[in-house]
Amino acid sequence: MKNVRAKKHLGQHFLNDKQIAFNITNLLSDGAQNVVEIGPGMGILTQFLVKKDFITEVVEIDTESVFYLRLNYPQLADKITEGDFLQLNLEEKYPYNFSLIGNFPYNISSQILFKAFENRDQIPEVIGLFQKEVAESIACKKGKKRGVLSVFLQAFYDVEYCFTVNEDVFTPPPKVKSGVLKLVRNSRKELPVDEQKFKLVVKAGFNQRRKTLRNALKPFILINESEIVNLLPLRAEQLSVDDFIKLTNHVGEIRNK
Repeated sequence: MKNVRAKKHLGQHFLNDKQIAFNITNLLSDGAQNVVEIGPGMGILTQFLVKKDFITEVVEIDTESVFYLRLNYPQLADKITEGDFLQLNLEEKYPYNFSLIGNFPYNISSQILFKAFENRDQIPEVIGLFQKEVAESIACKKGKKRGVLSVFLQAFYDVEYCFTVNEDVFTPPPKVKSGVLKLVRNSRKELPVDEQKFKLVVKAGFNQRRKTLRNALKPFILINESEIVNLLPLRAEQLSVDDFIKLTNHVGEIRNK
């Protein structure tokens, strides 16, 4: 069968370099038992995954790619799901823990990570290829590249930026470099504060990222403000996860307008 045509509306950029593909799959933990690959395309990662000792399943939205995979990877058989990963009920589809891996479509890569965050107790690790800018933002501990998603993920995962991938090893070549991330679940079972309030505080801080937290959090009543006086003059990008947890502890109800 001829090669699959990359489709712009699906954000497809097929990786061509087998050594890079091998290096990405090699980042999976030794203890991995079940692996789900998102957007395998023509199987550049899949060819290495199926040779390992764990069970590999793939999710592919592109009908042409599904046909190619069924033809070229008969060992996957009933392990191919044709559909949108973002729409799957993961607990029903995969009633077990699994590692997530993929050359993630650029246009939904952040949404994939949000879904991993929401299903973090089921997904002990994520290995992914992203736009370099997105990868750097997720891995950033403090600074201008930091954002809401990096704080959420770093609350429950140890995040490592592994290596950069150049444009010329993809078909079609993207306009920017790519970066490989490895996220491994940390020991935190739950936040020591209300998670919904934590999310509100983080989002409020980054929604007005140029403002100090004192200004960004004006919609909220602050409790025992003197205990967070060192955080309020800062901007959201300057805070660690623990700082945001401390801040959340001192944020009360939304003020009446």
